[in-house]
Amino acid sequence: MTKINDFVVKFANVNGSGSASANLMFAKSIFRMGIPVTPKNIFPSNIQGLPTWFEVRISKDGYAARRDGIDCFITLNPQTYQSDMKEILPGGYLIYDNTMERKFSRKNINYIGIPMAKICSDNYDDPRQRQLFKNIVCLGALAVLLKIDIKIIENLIKEDFEKKPKLIPPNIQALHLGRDYALNNLDTDLDISVKKIRTSKKKILIQGNEAAGLGCVYGGATVAGWYPITPSTSLVEAFQKYVNIFRVNDKNEVNAGIVQAEDELSAVGMAIGANWNGARAFTATSGPGVSLMSEFLGLAYFAEIPLVLFNIQRGGPSTGMPTRTQQSDILSCAYASHGDTKHILLFPSDPKECFEMAAQSFDLAEILQTPIIVMSDLDIGMNDWVIDPLKWDDKTKYNRGKVLNKKDLDDLVNWGRYLDVDGDGIPYRTLPGTHESKGSYFTRGTSHDAFAGYTEDGRINADNMMRITKKFKKSLKYLPRSIKKKAKEETNIGIIYFGSTACAIDEANDILESQGHNIDLLRIRSFPFGRGISSFIDDHEHIIVIEQNRDAQMRSLLINELNKNSSNIHSILNFDGSPVTADYIVKEYLNLLKGNETMLKSSKKNETAA
Repeated sequence: MTKINDFVVKFANVNGSGSASANLMFAKSIFRMGIPVTPKNIFPSNIQGLPTWFEVRISKDGYAARRDGIDCFITLNPQTYQSDMKEILPGGYLIYDNTMERKFSRKNINYIGIPMAKICSDNYDDPRQRQLFKNIVCLGALAVLLKIDIKIIENLIKEDFEKKPKLIPPNIQALHLGRDYALNNLDTDLDISVKKIRTSKKKILIQGNEAAGLGCVYGGATVAGWYPITPSTSLVEAFQKYVNIFRVNDKNEVNAGIVQAEDELSAVGMAIGANWNGARAFTATSGPGVSLMSEFLGLAYFAEIPLVLFNIQRGGPSTGMPTRTQQSDILSCAYASHGDTKHILLFPSDPKECFEMAAQSFDLAEILQTPIIVMSDLDIGMNDWVIDPLKWDDKTKYNRGKVLNKKDLDDLVNWGRYLDVDGDGIPYRTLPGTHESKGSYFTRGTSHDAFAGYTEDGRINADNMMRITKKFKKSLKYLPRSIKKKAKEETNIGIIYFGSTACAIDEANDILESQGHNIDLLRIRSFPFGRGISSFIDDHEHIIVIEQNRDAQMRSLLINELNKNSSNIHSILNFDGSPVTADYIVKEYLNLLKGNETMLKSSKKNETAA
């Protein structure tokens, strides 16, 4: 069966061989033909030498999740030949370097050999060029085999090497060497190909960390305290790139401070200190960094200092899998630090929401005077996504919250840093240097009264904690609301999900709907949970929470915070480090039906109603 604009290509290579840039060029060339693509870079945590993969889903319907099964596998790493072949669908293609004779045993796939190494050795003397250009030779051959517009690839090469123009001619030469070989030596009539359409014409291709870094600029951030850790590093790098564009004055001075600390605890401490002084500051990290930041997160929570923290989640526990994705920091972030602490969490589902929530988080932090933790993950953060263009209203004004100015302090007779004068749990704060004699106070993480004075009185401390609890509950009015999607027919089954799983769940729901299943959907976008989430659970006999961790952390949080009966709240879990697929969700959902008599009855009712 011929597949046009609807198939999966996967590359297998060795880390450090220069394949990633060529593979991304492949994905971008198809995107520029107006076709939605989903590239996933699957790489090891070392610098070079270990196997790496790059997967590109081409979907004319715009499905952005990974898909099970590979239609075309370009395997250039002999170490992984055997395992790579197992992923290819029957009738699919294996493209390999046949400079050396290779023998393959699988019978139901097609083999295409291209002497990439020989082509490079015949045309380039530099050993490094021979290695790097092998990927471009392959790209040239793929342009012929899959019907990709070669002019688009040439333009991409020119763009990529704009600052190194000497590299443009040899790369274009390598591209055409591969193209010419394919035209002269290969059967180019494959069952898979691309054809120009307009679906992605008004879309952009961007990584979540890039979008979040830009969102920080638009959100008014001027300070970043950070310590490098995969997969969050590129967020701060993006912030640095954009402040160098948008925060430069007439004297060519950059109005921003980006400080690399000696460790994660210092990084978050710098961000807290900057916020205390009136700047808008943030830090970015991953799970191990959150563990180290926990002490200071407790300080910011109890001393009520604004803070924005981006947690780009990765595989754990401990060092875990630094270059794989998970959603396994839900509980550690919600309750970060010792004692009774609860933190506000935001859950973006794609780079567009990374941008929006990044910008919004600085307002939230200052309005609520508390840490705001943006819970992205490696899949969103370090992979390119097709999204609508990012938008910003230039009339937007920042909300600094309850900050007293000099006149306010002049007019006040009895100001207390932690006094709840409005009944919403949020006190008024001051910034250092606002007034020559009024508004100063001690910031302390120990128990304090309404006037920031030290106290050992347990009743006063308890009252203060209850005020902060009130503030936490009142935060719901400011936070992004959950998004619901009703099934076509009334149903007793609901799915709850969040973050990067959204694209896979939307596709899985389309598949299940086509099979007669009616399921209501709810996507969580923030914590604490609102009444809408509670009522959604109450309105369904069976709830399925889909998440990418071992211990069903979001399910636990829902049960604990909303005081729900756990017996009708089920889980579909994926924690192998790869983004979950729609096929996996469908399979696990149907397995749940088979294993649960009451759920099966509910499903049959739905089918009857349909």
